[in-house]
Amino acid sequence: MSTKDIAIVFDCGATNLRVVAIDTKGNAIASHAFPNETDEDPSYPGGRIWDVEKLWGKLCDAAKIVTFSIDTDRIIGATITTFGVDGTLLDKKGNHLSHVISWQCDRTQPIIENISKYIPLEELYQISGVYPYAFNTINKMIWYKENKPVIFKESHRFLFMPSLFIHKLTGEMHNDVTMAGTSMMTSLENRTLSNSILSRLGLDESLFGELKEPGEVAGYVHEAASGVTGLPKGLPVLFAGHDTQFALFGSGAGLNQPVLSSGTWEVLMARTKVFKTSNQELLKKLTTETDALPHVFNIGQNWLGSGILEWFHGNFYPELCGDKLYETMISDADKIKPGQHGLQVNPDFYKENTQAPGGSISGLTINTNRSEIYRAILESLAFRLRDGLEALQEAGDFKAEHIICVGGGSKNRLWNQLRADVCNTPIQLIGQKETTVLGAALFVFAGTGIFDTVHDARKQIPYNPTIVKPSGNARVYGEIYSKHN
Repeated sequence: MSTKDIAIVFDCGATNLRVVAIDTKGNAIASHAFPNETDEDPSYPGGRIWDVEKLWGKLCDAAKIVTFSIDTDRIIGATITTFGVDGTLLDKKGNHLSHVISWQCDRTQPIIENISKYIPLEELYQISGVYPYAFNTINKMIWYKENKPVIFKESHRFLFMPSLFIHKLTGEMHNDVTMAGTSMMTSLENRTLSNSILSRLGLDESLFGELKEPGEVAGYVHEAASGVTGLPKGLPVLFAGHDTQFALFGSGAGLNQPVLSSGTWEVLMARTKVFKTSNQELLKKLTTETDALPHVFNIGQNWLGSGILEWFHGNFYPELCGDKLYETMISDADKIKPGQHGLQVNPDFYKENTQAPGGSISGLTINTNRSEIYRAILESLAFRLRDGLEALQEAGDFKAEHIICVGGGSKNRLWNQLRADVCNTPIQLIGQKETTVLGAALFVFAGTGIFDTVHDARKQIPYNPTIVKPSGNARVYGEIYSKHN
């Protein structure tokens, strides 16, 4: 008789979607992925949508490949995790009443710019904790109200992305707390939808249903879903939700331990017991969401990270690629001493609108070489990390002992050393790379009773941490940071 020790995680990201079979030791037993992309909205020229049927088809194909390669008797449960904010309205029969507007669509930019006609922005931020991004769910709901009000007459439920796939698997229509927490329509403090916010929008709380907690059973795989996925009929499907929350927990982070997810974008978050949502936090662009566990909050900031480095090496090292590219850039830049290049980089290369100032590189001379520019960019991103760390520590009332770093950017040894030096804080690297699917799987293992709690489940995972300590350059970078702040 097989031991049931495998969780199936459906992981739908913006650029890739995949299905992973992961065991109780954190090993990915099998996985398969397909590229993901948005489509143009056929009813709104220039608008971007997610074609749910197309995404579901890819997830089913990936699931079939994964389940074919493993002993399905070992599967204890399944779950779904996706990016935040997106979803759509359904009628009582489960029919979609609109396309899923993607967070990459700019149709809601005017909505957030005029949000105060519904509720003062400062009050909205104070209640929800979520930074006023144009892609937040609240703006899409207002867009529907202003442009397609008739669909609300037929609407039974708004489902976020993970719940749309749960509906495909089980026929059930429920939402989870972590996805709702990205909407800018919840009470952060109470971990519920905010009647104060919803009433200003003319929306009823019943449209979203009773919010469920991660690890609760959402439903059971029905016969049709079993046929297209290879999952056993009757298998429990448990709630996970917003990928960021599960990546945080899956990283092994406890309270007051910041985690930097370093990829095209850098996302710095910390799990805390306290939070602040005053105008000061709003000005610092902090966003605070509900943690995967009750009574814990996730304070975060994000900025463009490796996206800048991709721009750099594409223009300055076009003759190199792969490992040789990175080893050459790193070894060249590692020979340059702190402050030696005389350059200053503003890493705000991403512009939220055409009027916003972009990034810049100043101090260039006829003798400046590409390795100096590369080091200056890495240093600027390390300084940006320190800004974010100090903002999180202030809002969460803690002092970090170290920063856990995950993602592609964690492989850059020079960048990690610069982070440790600039922040004067150790950088902890971990052996586990699949932190999102691992975090979601841990809630499956706890929710199905393999372990009493998710903390017990997490204790089984070998993280094998290594520490990058601040070097003697920390003092120099501290002086540079103080000079420019």
